[in-house]
Amino acid sequence: MKPALALMACLALIACQGDETVRAYGGADRVWTLKELNGSTFGARATLTFPEPGEIGGEAPCNRFFGAMEAPYPWFETGAIGSTRMACPDIEAENAYLAALDAATLAEVSGDTLILSNTTGLVMVFEATD
Repeated sequence: MKPALALMACLALIACQGDETVRAYGGADRVWTLKELNGSTFGARATLTFPEPGEIGGEAPCNRFFGAMEAPYPWFETGAIGSTRMACPDIEAENAYLAALDAATLAEVSGDTLILSNTTGLVMVFEATD
């Protein structure tokens, strides 16, 4: 009987482990709009969301995108990012945005501000809207 109790306790512990990503540390239930990329105002519209544990999504200047995000906070790692493939005049801004998301390795949520960065100088500043 004791091994069964031990197994049940282990399963309960696993079930209690929740989301440890940015989503769980202030990122959920908000649309984050990119305001600055590397110290310059980002002139196009780009958003980031954390719709479910382990997921990212949003709108780049031309296309919607989605991907996985499993790194525990404060780390940030997207893995492969998929997107729709529509052309538009802001495709260069889109490529810069998606490349920056891919390069980000750290996240910091402070109130209505989300900062994604890395150790080589990348800084993305987002503001939240509900």
